[in-house]
Amino acid sequence: MLSEEKLLQELIKLHENSSLGFLLHADEKIHHLNSVKISKSPTPVTRPTLRGGIYFSDTYEYKITGIISDQTIIPFLSKAMLGPNTEFGDIIITTKSNTKENSEQIVLHTNLTNSMQSSSSIKLNLIIIGIEIKN
Repeated sequence: MLSEEKLLQELIKLHENSSLGFLLHADEKIHHLNSVKISKSPTPVTRPTLRGGIYFSDTYEYKITGIISDQTIIPFLSKAMLGPNTEFGDIIITTKSNTKENSEQIVLHTNLTNSMQSSSSIKLNLIIIGIEIKN
């Protein structure tokens, strides 16, 4: 079994090479997540810590950004975002890896750190907190 770090690194390479399609699951609805970028970046902490007594932060984190055009998701995002909420929900994002050998569903567990809304779309910034592969 591969570690989550290794799986995330492989996902980044796979997405760079074949531009995967991503779906965001919220309130029993599925939304297409467009212009997806996945990256690894440092955090402002010098050692692993519990931030605000609410969530764990390591010295680096994997992030995913994407754009949704469906404005009906706004009430869900307000409840799910980190920050003023002490009870926030995981946001599930899925994609499929189709190779000659097999097809696997990749499930990302994320937390929303912020969103930027325009008249036609919403840009989401999320931290990836877990990954799993389903055959």
